[in-house]
Amino acid sequence: MHILVCGGAGYIGSHMAKWLATRGFQVTVLDNLSTGHREAVQWGRLVEADLLKPETLEPVFAATRFDAVMHFCARSLVGESMAQPYDYYANNVAGTLNLLATMQRHGVERLVFSSTAAVFGQPVAARIDEDHPKQPINPYGASKLMVERILADAATAYGLRSVALRYFNAAGASAEGEIGESHEPETHLIPNVLRAALRTGPAMSVFGNDYPTHDGTCIRDYVHVDDLAQAHQLALDYLDDHAGAHAINLGNGHGFSVFEVIAAAQRITGQKIPHTIAPRRIGDPAVLVASSAKAQRDLGWAPVHTTLDTIIESAWHWHQAAAY
Repeated sequence: MHILVCGGAGYIGSHMAKWLATRGFQVTVLDNLSTGHREAVQWGRLVEADLLKPETLEPVFAATRFDAVMHFCARSLVGESMAQPYDYYANNVAGTLNLLATMQRHGVERLVFSSTAAVFGQPVAARIDEDHPKQPINPYGASKLMVERILADAATAYGLRSVALRYFNAAGASAEGEIGESHEPETHLIPNVLRAALRTGPAMSVFGNDYPTHDGTCIRDYVHVDDLAQAHQLALDYLDDHAGAHAINLGNGHGFSVFEVIAAAQRITGQKIPHTIAPRRIGDPAVLVASSAKAQRDLGWAPVHTTLDTIIESAWHWHQAAAY
């Protein structure tokens, strides 16, 4: 099969391209390199195109018959989405519509879409499953939920088969260390903790230590990026026998606090992680943990990298030798 990986120069997309290529799939990576890294495209052919410029998509699909598309292109910073909502709706919604229309014109009928736990908003349950209320509290989450609705309508109108995978906190890096997580600015906890350990980033700010949790800091669900890649392949297989639009949560199923992440990083790196306590950020819930029961039941998926130490250790190996 030939898979088009949109956003394949980014963090999760590059791990997806590697996962597919090393399992016998033919891979083409499409990216505009606005936030992705050319150095991360080590598996498959790179074509530079932009979902906001549909004229750049047409020759890509005209030249190659793709069996399916995996779509990772998105603006994804929550705070930025609050300040620049037009950009987020343009990139995440209008860009996706351009991709879907091009797929339809060229008869590509299967899509695996990178969605997010941000579609749920503030949690009202200890474990968030697919039936949890969807009330996003920022334009980023709202834009992803809009795409999920578009995919449902596309299934009815055009027969598009799709799976939207709602990640919680992607983390970790390729075991071989060639690719890893690199954003600018970096807003994710684990890479920022490791940058602080390497002294290549500022001291950590812990946003709030007075939450109703066992140590007062926020608890999040971290899932290894290779486990996410496996889930995408399983979702692609699922579409062989299941028409329609489907949405599935992906998480470790276990929550780890900010202080637990810092403690694990100190064990693994052997370095003291400098950090200060800062005020809570507006909108940060105390606990966000997934229920992945549907992924286990429907996809046959279960995360392999389940311990915090394993996830952080893989990221640490990459950060020590990061080339981009």
